[in-house]
Amino acid sequence: MSDLSKLETELLSSIANAADEAGLEEVRIGSLGKKGSVSALLATLGKMSPDERKTAGAAINALKDVVTTALGERRSVLKDASLNARLASEFVDVTLPVRESGVESGRVHPISQVMDELTAIFADLGFSIAEGPDIESDDTNFTKLNFPLGHPAREMHDTFFFQPDENGERKLLRTHTSPVQVRTMMSQTPPIRVICPGRTYRCDSDQTHTPMFHQVEGLVIDKNANLGHLKWVLEESCKAFFEVPHVKMRFRPSFFPFTEPSMEVDIQCSRKNGEIRFGEGDDWLEILGCGMVHPNVLRNCGVDPDVYQGFAWGMGIDRIAMLKYGMADLRPFFEADVRWLNHYGFRPLDLPTLAGGLSA
Repeated sequence: MSDLSKLETELLSSIANAADEAGLEEVRIGSLGKKGSVSALLATLGKMSPDERKTAGAAINALKDVVTTALGERRSVLKDASLNARLASEFVDVTLPVRESGVESGRVHPISQVMDELTAIFADLGFSIAEGPDIESDDTNFTKLNFPLGHPAREMHDTFFFQPDENGERKLLRTHTSPVQVRTMMSQTPPIRVICPGRTYRCDSDQTHTPMFHQVEGLVIDKNANLGHLKWVLEESCKAFFEVPHVKMRFRPSFFPFTEPSMEVDIQCSRKNGEIRFGEGDDWLEILGCGMVHPNVLRNCGVDPDVYQGFAWGMGIDRIAMLKYGMADLRPFFEADVRWLNHYGFRPLDLPTLAGGLSA
């Protein structure tokens, strides 16, 4: 019996000193497992006489009960300690401020913002949005728009051309969104009132030019469309875009292959302390080109110039974004600098509307 008392003392000490549940499991296996010390004692009962088995069996089973109880109590203590340690390591201070959601911290790029502003303005004037592919044919980008053979825009130094296909035709990255006007005239019956925003590409790169940039062009085709209508549309859209009560515009004769007559438009502005303000001052700033659609373009697109006439205009979205929001360099528009976007970007849910303010 002294051996049982000694074994009990050793096992209870091992149980009490188990540092974690894995260590406690080792003690359980070493005592109550198939080859454990208590199990080995139980295995000897078969070789004893009935009287010895009765006495020894009671003592060994009592030891087994003591060890089992001690294991359970120690396991409960270790589980509580493990849970407390986990709670301490995974503690969350609910008094900390809540992190901003993506809707709060994200920003809309100024180019996307200006496109949305233009969409709101011209939708209010009765225009729809027309889009087309970035890769065009020479025919839709130049020929149907009345560009003569040998025009500088058809040369490699100004236009991104692809390698000729098996038919010798060279595709290109569109140099303006005017091919969308061509596709619209060829697929729709007048009257037509559309704006065509999108990416365009030219071989040019400096502070105010990038190889890829954005344009918006407008097109109106109707039986009675005239320069008076064009002037009104441009004045109203510029007032709405720059959010001023009135603008003064100056129309200067110019030349574009796809319009006749052609004009460049200057807008009244003031330049003070490096800041440009529109609708005031005595200075002028060129902002867009426009004109009446050339009869050859109408004819090339399947529109009878003896029945219909129209006007068109185009401006750089990047340029008017720089003017409106005070950006001096075009290149950061495409550098993906999050700091720049956080400064110049717009909150995603502040959608531009004419009633609520375009840039509120």
